[in-house]
Amino acid sequence: MRWASLIAAMILLVAAVCTSLFVFDPRAFSGHMGTHMALVAVVAPLAAFAVSGTRWDPSSHWHPGAGLLLSFVELVVVWVWHVPAMRDLAETSIGMRLAELAIFLAAGGFLWLACLGAGRKADAGLSGAVALLLTSMHMTLLAVLLTMAPRPLYGVADVTCFGVTMTASQDQQLGGIVMLFVGAVAYLAGGVGLAARLLRAPFAKPTEGQAP
Repeated sequence: MRWASLIAAMILLVAAVCTSLFVFDPRAFSGHMGTHMALVAVVAPLAAFAVSGTRWDPSSHWHPGAGLLLSFVELVVVWVWHVPAMRDLAETSIGMRLAELAIFLAAGGFLWLACLGAGRKADAGLSGAVALLLTSMHMTLLAVLLTMAPRPLYGVADVTCFGVTMTASQDQQLGGIVMLFVGAVAYLAGGVGLAARLLRAPFAKPTEGQAP
């Protein structure tokens, strides 16, 4: 199962990066949003699941609450890279686009690793669940802001994505919807899953001489 997850993550990673570089119009915000969400909400959790609990898992040495800190790190990464000036850099430079994708993947991968690792520890599972739920909340907020914005934030020219021509506003709205229904939902599902595991875990039995 772990090998299958790792292989799937590698295939999807190559597909997402190649699509971003060679298929999407560099100005197509919705296309690149799809790539971002593929990395942080699909590739990252698959890779984290494959590595979690093995000798290759760096999170085994981390503080149980590391997921909360990494949730904040991902918040900064996601919001900074959606500042219009940063989007301009990513659209006009292949090097910046590759750096952007690498940062997204690292932020998402380390967060999922920390949360899955915390979920294996009875005394730390709550921190992993909270970290994923907080990430879902800030992604939902950004997605709503992008979708409901009164004007396009990333240019005014029409763009083409998978052969479909859209106005800049439509492109931005579609990108917000992709973030909401892929990214926010994936992190929400992960947080709920960890919380459910925590609730199913048996309560620790009191030691001798300790009140029940």
